[in-house]
Amino acid sequence: MTPLKPYLIRSIYEWIIDNNLTPHLLVDALHNDAVLPQQFVNDGKIVLNIRPQAIEALSLGNEEIHFNARFSGKPMHIIVPIAAVLAIYAKENNKGMGFDQEEYQDAGGEPPPEKKPPTRPNLRIVK
Repeated sequence: MTPLKPYLIRSIYEWIIDNNLTPHLLVDALHNDAVLPQQFVNDGKIVLNIRPQAIEALSLGNEEIHFNARFSGKPMHIIVPIAAVLAIYAKENNKGMGFDQEEYQDAGGEPPPEKKPPTRPNLRIVK
């Protein structure tokens, strides 16, 4: 089954745009696969304005979000892994959705191996 998170990001983005508000992404800037302007990172996080007028070539994919933007006048291609998205919200009223940080934010993006259920203790009656 495909993860729900990218679908929620896309739908909330559309809702924000439909209401003429400014969509912002709160991103874990420490994620290994993120390509972000490091000079704007604060406490390991960055807020990105993804309003259509502020960026170009936005792609809200199932694995990553890509777009082109300018930071201090310099063009940059931004890559945000879906696992690094902490929230999407409207700047004007802070309405949107926050996400729990995934447990599998390692470089490979693979989920941890499934844990085996604990085995039942062997008990016997002693007379």
